[in-house]
Amino acid sequence: MPYSESYIKNKLIEGLNASHVEVVDQSDGCGDKFSVLIVSDAFDGKPLLQRHRLVNAVLEEELKTIHAFSQKTLTPEQWNKQRN
Repeated sequence: MPYSESYIKNKLIEGLNASHVEVVDQSDGCGDKFSVLIVSDAFDGKPLLQRHRLVNAVLEEELKTIHAFSQKTLTPEQWNKQRN
């Protein structure tokens, strides 16, 4: 089953209590290649690997059929610094 950008976005917002999520379907609409940016307090004090594991746990079922998935995980503080 192909997944939509909005489906992935909503799942990440709910699962990680994310304050900001950007999802880009890079597979021309077939739903098997995504790039995401996630901003969440859940990442505070966690190294990159732990952050990615949190995201992967939220999308555990979906990642069984998604062929390519890149993620950028930021704390709100990191996100604000990056934007300014």
